[in-house]
Amino acid sequence: MTDNLPRPAQEADFEPLARLWQEGWIEAHEEHVPPALTRLRTREDFLRRLYEFGDRLRICGPVGAPLGFCAIAGDQLDQLFVAPAARSTGIAATLLSDGEARLAQSGVRRALLDCVIANTRARRFYSRCGWKERGIETAVLDTSQGPFEMDCVVFEKILR
Repeated sequence: MTDNLPRPAQEADFEPLARLWQEGWIEAHEEHVPPALTRLRTREDFLRRLYEFGDRLRICGPVGAPLGFCAIAGDQLDQLFVAPAARSTGIAATLLSDGEARLAQSGVRRALLDCVIANTRARRFYSRCGWKERGIETAVLDTSQGPFEMDCVVFEKILR
């Protein structure tokens, strides 16, 4: 198996994934979300959420040194993050395609994803990958303190 093929996470991946996710989240979101949400996004919170994904989580990269991950939930592409060193390598597109395929295999025809309104880099990426902006809607985010509501851009894609 090469490092660029999505695979299940192994125990050695979780700590570095939590670090990758927290750093990527801060870079893309911290200036654009309410401070109350930023305070809830601790390393422990990211680690908890990674474990809770279970088999809905797939990653790329060597064991113990992940380069990115994608998680699905219900009819949603729930999370997609790639390490800065892995950007423009095709890993994000590979993880996105894998997430779409897993959603389709589970019977989802119309997939959704939420994106922070000001995250223009992610919005451009999703659009290039065939996702269509549906509009701004209130998303319910998972936090250690319970649900957190925030307006996001919702994308949708019809899966084959």
